Amino acid sequence: MKYYKTGEFAKMANLSIRTIRYYDQIGLLKPSKIADNGYRLYTDKDFIKLQKILSLKSLGFSLNDIFTQIINDNTLSLQESLDLQKQMIDKKIENLQNIKQSLEKTQNYIQDNENIDWKVVWDRISFDSMEKELVEQYKNSNNVNIRIHLHEKYSQNPVSWFKWLFQQYELKEGLKILEIGCGNGQLWVVNQDKLDGLEIVLSDISLGMLNDALKNLSHIDNITYQCFDAQQISLSDETFDIVIANHVLFYVSDLSQALKEIKRVLKPRGKLFASTYGMKHMKEITELVKEYDTKITLSNVSLYDIFGLENGYDILHHYFNKIDMKHYDDYLLVDSSQDIIQYILSCHGNQSEYILKDYPRFEKYVDRKIKKPMHITKDAGLFICEK
Repeated sequence: MKYYKTGEFAKMANLSIRTIRYYDQIGLLKPSKIADNGYRLYTDKDFIKLQKILSLKSLGFSLNDIFTQIINDNTLSLQESLDLQKQMIDKKIENLQNIKQSLEKTQNYIQDNENIDWKVVWDRISFDSMEKELVEQYKNSNNVNIRIHLHEKYSQNPVSWFKWLFQQYELKEGLKILEIGCGNGQLWVVNQDKLDGLEIVLSDISLGMLNDALKNLSHIDNITYQCFDAQQISLSDETFDIVIANHVLFYVSDLSQALKEIKRVLKPRGKLFASTYGMKHMKEITELVKEYDTKITLSNVSLYDIFGLENGYDILHHYFNKIDMKHYDDYLLVDSSQDIIQYILSCHGNQSEYILKDYPRFEKYVDRKIKKPMHITKDAGLFICEK
């Protein structure tokens, strides 16, 4: 294996030595080896990680955001890193095209109106929000993949979550299906050999996530894609035999309105399949971070309090005639502290604020805790509701 001193590494990367030392100091890019004489030595793998850092930086990520995205990410090959950079450039191009369209619309607005509403103009040319949306889109997609990876790698039930869900739907040829909050389309990717004869509409409030689903499923002809909020479904009454809401209803700001909309687009005796968590889900992870620092919360809100296994029936029975609940029997057995750390950093709470200020300490803490495989409770299930 070839090693490069800090100066050589910086020169080959066309960066200053000061930048490389700063990335080392904050823990963003540590050298692969420290020689007996104290020299800090980098390898070709470090170039791959550096490339990802610089790509994310060019997209507008803060160093803290970059830290959470690449921490312990030593699995990328050079080819995968280049593919990632191409994807990010495509999204950057799309973002610039949106900015150009906004400028053109603003020009037309100014030409067509004598009395200009400057708030309208400002809203249309406020590109900072577009940049933030691009960053959030990437972060959300990456965080979803991290959480899916943990469950796929360590779940003990031989029937995976997405395959188990699909079994419950009992789909038959000719059915019209709507999924709200489809994310990257993983449900359909996993079960793509069982989609013949179905008419499927995938929707999400995030255009970025919807584009990810389209890329993952572009080879399947009987799927269409629509971007809308579940609180205002832009589809006709009594259109669908089945509506699927997989771990999404607890994110809706007006759950009552969303359920009314779902009921509206369902045919008579149509079914809603709504999955969610129970209050014990991943409780060992919560206990782990609380023991490290009681101020850490992995979610800004308790999702199961909004719509969970414990209160789901009470919420749904106002809208549907018949409701059943099925529990998915599974747990995780995790032997990698790095995978647990990545999962923790992918959550929606304030954990980065407390973990990244002294990451080496947190890493050592988790290493001490994972001396043997960690049993992690999975508490998830599915409500089956008939209109």
